[in-house]
Amino acid sequence: MDNRLATLPDLLVCNNGIQVTTAADWVQKRRLEILELFRTHVYGREPQPLSVRFHVVEEKGYMGGKATRKKVDIMFTGPYGKGVIPLLLFVPNAIETDKAAPVFLLINNRNNDYLDLDQEEQDEFWPAKAIVDRGYAAAVFHVKDVDPDEHDGFRDGVHGIFEEPATPDAPRPSDAWGTIAAWAWGASRVMDYLVTDTDLDANRVAVVGHSRGGKTALWAGALDERFAMIVSNNSGSTGAAISRGKKGETIYHINTRFPHWFAENYKKYNDRENELPVDQHMLLSLIAPRSVYVSSATEDTWADPQSEFLSLKLAEPAYQLLSAPGLGKHSFPQPETPIHGEKLGYHLRTGGHDLKEYDWHCFMDFADKNFNY
Repeated sequence: MDNRLATLPDLLVCNNGIQVTTAADWVQKRRLEILELFRTHVYGREPQPLSVRFHVVEEKGYMGGKATRKKVDIMFTGPYGKGVIPLLLFVPNAIETDKAAPVFLLINNRNNDYLDLDQEEQDEFWPAKAIVDRGYAAAVFHVKDVDPDEHDGFRDGVHGIFEEPATPDAPRPSDAWGTIAAWAWGASRVMDYLVTDTDLDANRVAVVGHSRGGKTALWAGALDERFAMIVSNNSGSTGAAISRGKKGETIYHINTRFPHWFAENYKKYNDRENELPVDQHMLLSLIAPRSVYVSSATEDTWADPQSEFLSLKLAEPAYQLLSAPGLGKHSFPQPETPIHGEKLGYHLRTGGHDLKEYDWHCFMDFADKNFNY
């Protein structure tokens, strides 16, 4: 047995010590407690936009007639300004006219060149043509259009739109939202648009992220129950991987290299993981009974595949409480042998820290089953 289990917070015991034994207790009590713990100690508190509007900038045939390309501006306002998130979307045309398309939404944290579909050679990071060929709509937004990935004092991007600049006399609250939470907030604004597009099936939307994008996808899925499936690829520390006893990147490492990603409170747990009142299996449990898929890579020791898989296994009690089967008796798999349970899925790919077309096809295989597609 993994010796980390003895130090983990009990998923099914409320803050007052009462055991959770029913689905109602989970939904009405424990789940809300865990969300509050993550807001307070890890990700921070997200605001609500004052308004959200959409403008379809372009709509035309693409991919030799296989798809319709849409460019949409998602416009929002906050107390101190306005912002725009550009969304790129390809909707498959080869689908029944009375059937809306399910969607894969990528939180893109790579260079925008990866999204240039006018190039002959397409990058595997976002294989939009392969996604469309499988009958899914391919949607993507870039994190920089929501908030810059830099420690700018939380003055630019959505932070500057929703909060006054901090001063020595009025510092930011220690549970104020960080950049990961801002990107997750952006994913929800994209979802605000997706539910309005009649070409899309808003009940079958999968949100996908790689690395820091994978951390974002998990937090977005925990907060926004409109996402039917959450996919975390190589998300590692403060993503899918259990923090206690984790190999590779630790809470100390991530807070030191990226001090803007999380709430200030999170820094209290640098090299003190065992004192944290949550761990990442509890984040995955917040998504129950919806679908979660975690993927790792053999050479990505910084993310620690074993800890990512362990997190999925430890989230199972919440799924079982909600009558959603988990991974079952599966142990850590060999590379290229995906485990596709009813609501939880996992695979280990040979190679390094990246998002490959192999990963995408595993995601879509899992979605085919979960979306009954």
